[in-house]
Amino acid sequence: MYHSLDVTKIALTIERLERRILERFPDSGLLQVSHELHIIAEERASRTEFIVKPQMLLRCVVAIVLIAALTLFLYGASQINLSERTLQLEEWVTLSDAALNTLVLIGAAVFFLLTVESRIKRRRALESLHQLQSIAHVIDMHQLTKDPDSLETEFSTPASPVRNMTPFELNRYLDYCSELLALTGKLAAVFGQSLNDPEVIASANAIELLTTNLARKVWQKIRTLH
Repeated sequence: MYHSLDVTKIALTIERLERRILERFPDSGLLQVSHELHIIAEERASRTEFIVKPQMLLRCVVAIVLIAALTLFLYGASQINLSERTLQLEEWVTLSDAALNTLVLIGAAVFFLLTVESRIKRRRALESLHQLQSIAHVIDMHQLTKDPDSLETEFSTPASPVRNMTPFELNRYLDYCSELLALTGKLAAVFGQSLNDPEVIASANAIELLTTNLARKVWQKIRTLH
């Protein structure tokens, strides 16, 4: 029960964090980002269920196609009559080459059909991971101009961003950013544990590393603030 991540509980945690951001920063762009991450988490719950659950309908279709193809192959092979005359060497070579090519094509088709379910699940998982990677960079953009040093200086230019937060508010804002990054990484980890696919696991690990590195920058700002 406690050896794997539960995407439903992650979604509830994000929803709670969204309410906290709403209470302190109701007009901030960070609130919209947290809402978007909450929607993604709820969608991931259904998508993760699709990835984990065996798709019996798809497997039945694949089995029917394979049985039909095998039946046609056996029927075609039974219609070949080699007893009427002795084949020459050139004819044996041609026949063997055609049979070998046919077996290779059949093997490729069988492999394609047997792996169609895993490829569909991999594609859906990678689409979700790409979306999580994008939102991690969006969160990073929101904390980019939140510089603690700006609280101690009055020098600014007309192009400088508006900085009207108190030290306490800035601390909470940066803390919310770090929490959103951590939860984004946890959503990526869900796909890594749900599908034993090297490409999906590598992508999930890369997003976890990305969110960890981005959160480290946020915590450096928090330490500077303190």
